[in-house]
Amino acid sequence: MTWTSETAAVVEPPASGPKPTRTRVHRAWFVAAVTFVTIIGAAAFRSVPGLFIDPLHDEFGWSRGTIGAAVSVNLALYGLTAPFAAALMDRYGIRKVVAVALGVIALGSGLTVWMTAPWQLLLCWGLLVGLGSGSMALAFAATVTNRWFTERRGLVSGILTAASASGQLIFLPLLSWIVTRHDWRPAAVTVALAALAVVPFVWLLLHDHPADVGQRPYGAKEFVPRPAPVPGAARRALTVLFSAVRTGPFWLLAGSFAICGASTNGLIQTHFVPASHDHGMPVTTAASLLAVIGVFDVVGTVASGWFTDRFDARRLLAVYYALRGVSLLFLPILLAPNVHPPMLFFIVFYGLDWVATVPPTLALCREHYGEDSPIVFGWVLASHQVGAAVVAFLGGAARDAFGSYDVVWYASGALCAAAALMALVIRRRAGAGLAAAAA
Repeated sequence: MTWTSETAAVVEPPASGPKPTRTRVHRAWFVAAVTFVTIIGAAAFRSVPGLFIDPLHDEFGWSRGTIGAAVSVNLALYGLTAPFAAALMDRYGIRKVVAVALGVIALGSGLTVWMTAPWQLLLCWGLLVGLGSGSMALAFAATVTNRWFTERRGLVSGILTAASASGQLIFLPLLSWIVTRHDWRPAAVTVALAALAVVPFVWLLLHDHPADVGQRPYGAKEFVPRPAPVPGAARRALTVLFSAVRTGPFWLLAGSFAICGASTNGLIQTHFVPASHDHGMPVTTAASLLAVIGVFDVVGTVASGWFTDRFDARRLLAVYYALRGVSLLFLPILLAPNVHPPMLFFIVFYGLDWVATVPPTLALCREHYGEDSPIVFGWVLASHQVGAAVVAFLGGAARDAFGSYDVVWYASGALCAAAALMALVIRRRAGAGLAAAAA
């Protein structure tokens, strides 16, 4: 047999030969740390839409519905790109896909400083940033988790999901200060620079597979060879989709996750700042409240990952959605010029619940779809972002039509109740409980 570099990548070093240097901390945790930092750097763009609505409306006279349409394109592409990005990572490797995605985010955000027409907002912020961010979506975290971990997957997926909230925590106060004191353009440049700053870390430190460094995945009993590149990334993403849509769990997961996106990215993240400003609250104060959501989102998501390793993921989802819906029904009476204790309670609670839905949703994808779960989760995430896109647009349109956001809060609360019911009727596969316990 001819010895090639590809052969070396898939064969574990013989026991009698030199052994790789062992470290106290498994390499998987370093890869997870780099992934965390990468998602934080890319998360800057997620802090911007709610901060830009009023400045763009004031400067260009564009309606909130028009601006919301650009945000909705961004959110939709964020989700629709994810499954193809997961397949591209199987074909070309995580490092190359993520590095290119960060460059596209920087390009799209940087070009916005020269825009003068709504179509340019759609192109730069909607198309380019949407495509780049979609390749940095939670399917990226799912791919890293599946390749590098066989134990603690729930915890790791929770930590990586929380990275997005950490980015919001870091960037929201800074960007809101820049928008208030200077202009929205320096804030857009800051987003571009944050994305570019992460590229060297990705290129130098983000390994594609444990076999690349001669290690087993964390918790694995045996060496796992690096799989051969999978050609036809787009075809594989569509093939997995066509297979998944024939199953009931896919539609229940996609439907409930669409409501999750509608009630988080589409609603609160996009419209909370302008809605609070409508009630006399300063923009910097409202943005700081969103940053507080980011603080508690980290806690809630990591805790949810820990719970997912131990409890029924379906019931966890039902509880998360039901409590979120109840909280939204109270929000219209909580908005005021000043921050008061009931509003702080809402912010803390919503932060704990923000993306706590991700670890159990990912666990259910893994339970039902196995090795295809990152791509299936990518399609489920697409539904999340489609839901977010719809509400990002309808929220702005409702504000233009009714003069307030009240009807949007109430409708979203009712949708969350429906999501809780959808989660409860997802069937559980035989033996899934034992598998979850082992993980």
